Amino acid sequence: MNTIAIIGAMPSELVDIRKVLKGTETKKIAGFEFYIDSFHGKKIINVCCGIAKVNAALCTQVTIDNFHPDCIINAGIAGGMNSDVKVCDIVISNEVLPHDLDLHFLKDYPPYCGIFKADEKLIEAAEKSCSEEGAKSFRGRIVSGEAFISSNEVKAAIQEKFSPYAVDMESSAVGHCCYLNDMPFVAVRCISDNADDDGAMSFDEFEKIAAKRVAGIVLRMLEKL
Repeated sequence: MNTIAIIGAMPSELVDIRKVLKGTETKKIAGFEFYIDSFHGKKIINVCCGIAKVNAALCTQVTIDNFHPDCIINAGIAGGMNSDVKVCDIVISNEVLPHDLDLHFLKDYPPYCGIFKADEKLIEAAEKSCSEEGAKSFRGRIVSGEAFISSNEVKAAIQEKFSPYAVDMESSAVGHCCYLNDMPFVAVRCISDNADDDGAMSFDEFEKIAAKRVAGIVLRMLEKL
């Protein structure tokens, strides 16, 4: 893989990556600012897409159309949804899907797919990187929706319906767009909160710690791809 794109939703999710990938070249396209660097002999593009699925899908398509990457890594933080997953653990997507949309509308109409599978090679690179970084990781389903989950009741409903390992607001949109473009992808998310009644407080406390941890893992992944 010679060209790799990294997409994060918030500036805080990319700040530690950009300390290493400083943006030798920058391009602004469709309102998104792309940082372009060479790293271990590869071309690396990183971009902040903004929060939620529309922003993530638009940014992913703009990235694919303009930079033609060999793969996309969606990096950032997320809420934990499995009882085994703790704050600062890593969840690596094996598949992504929306939790706030009836999947019938995706499965029975274009694109005729509602669950988007991550790339096995990228998953394995993420798992190896987590091991080398001393981070506990889980391979599992990540679900996305148009809300920050900070309610025990809402969390329980999502758990019962989807059995996810993590919840965020972008991964399913990145996966959806990559599926349509036949583009390998993976989401790598560090848990910043437990998506429960204490979620907002935990997020504020652990956001920067979680972002730093996932940055180290993604940078190590780049060496392996």
